[in-house]
Amino acid sequence: MISKTVARLGARAFTLVGVALSLAACATMTRGTTQEFTVESTPPGAQATTSNGFECAATPCTFRMSRKDAFNITVSKEGYVSQTHEITSSMSGAGGAALAGNVLVGGIIGGAVDATSGALNDLKPNPLVVTLRTPAEEAAAARTPAAPAATGGEQ
Repeated sequence: MISKTVARLGARAFTLVGVALSLAACATMTRGTTQEFTVESTPPGAQATTSNGFECAATPCTFRMSRKDAFNITVSKEGYVSQTHEITSSMSGAGGAALAGNVLVGGIIGGAVDATSGALNDLKPNPLVVTLRTPAEEAAAARTPAAPAATGGEQ
């Protein structure tokens, strides 16, 4: 027969385990594993295609993307030079705070879930702002010499 004291301790332990498990993966629950990613262009109306299979016919546009995965995006419009940009996935300030909360509350499992799900990360840059140039503008920019670097020793 189980004594009342042992039964109470067991009930408390069960409650604490339940609370700890419910706090696990805070960022996954509060921030989610996806985020909105926006592409803007000058001129507007460019096509945007990502390396992970997303596409929009005319900018500005917004995709729902996984926070976890970096990708490349190509922005193109007839009469303009296409541009490809790398979008990175890295820990955000809010993600770092969520990870710290997991560690402080004892949710090591939650921290691992958040880290592997990408919930701690943000896609950068977001929004992606692209200025497309015509071939003539691109050629003119290539011919223009870069400004000389400033030196600290001149008087």
